[in-house]
Amino acid sequence: MGGVFSQSWRPLPKNNQDTLDFLKSYRPRNHEASHLRILLIGPSGDGKSTFINSVDSVLQGRVANRAPTDQHLTADSFTKKYKTYKFSKGNEGDYSFVFNDIMGMERTKGIHVEDVKLALRGHVKDDYEFDPENKLEEGAPKYNAAPELSDRVHVLVTVVPACSVSLLPPDMIAKLRDIRLAATALEIPQLAILTKVDVACRKAQRNVNNIYKSDYLKEQVYKFGQFLGLPVNSIFLVKNYSSEISTNDATDAHILCALKQMVVFGEDYLNHLND
Repeated sequence: MGGVFSQSWRPLPKNNQDTLDFLKSYRPRNHEASHLRILLIGPSGDGKSTFINSVDSVLQGRVANRAPTDQHLTADSFTKKYKTYKFSKGNEGDYSFVFNDIMGMERTKGIHVEDVKLALRGHVKDDYEFDPENKLEEGAPKYNAAPELSDRVHVLVTVVPACSVSLLPPDMIAKLRDIRLAATALEIPQLAILTKVDVACRKAQRNVNNIYKSDYLKEQVYKFGQFLGLPVNSIFLVKNYSSEISTNDATDAHILCALKQMVVFGEDYLNHLND
């Protein structure tokens, strides 16, 4: 689908190690936060859990599979609980950022939008099992009545397959916009990643280095930006590790590019909370 530009329309850092070093040394300067919390949202089967595994793979230097995924072609979300994922630095402890995975969004079922809004404010405890019919109520065992800064979400990331951007139904876009507006009201920074770029574009499938040279993928970035009202420089293209048994520098580079920007945006948010 589409042609390939001779030059990348978004240059990537030439040295993955510089980004890895930055992530390894990162600590929130706001001492009220023990870590940076990144929440992933999106339709069911969009690649949220696979992205978490891909981040872990890049950081560990080997393919990892901690977040459960389901390869069945079903509209139902495989993730049912609110789950925090930390990333190990071996004997140096953990990285100072965490990801939260949640139930996917669906047209008629899926996660209750109000539960996502509660998670943004830190009211949802780990292992809360989502109920598509009912939102988490104040006073429930998994309701955090007094969230600390570390419990709150510091970066919101919307995840959608690049091949599905044009197929998103209006009611799904409305749900994503609703959550985005709630995050905006809380001044939480937002990004998006378009996954499964190898499925969406044959040229990207043949060579990962063509991802930011593909005019078709660039078109999907602009289109998704218009749907959600996100600037293009906040939308990233990613090929997750799904069939590979080892990591490679080219795939790592795209994941690291998105991950670093999440951390940078989140750090800016934490630093300006008291402005």
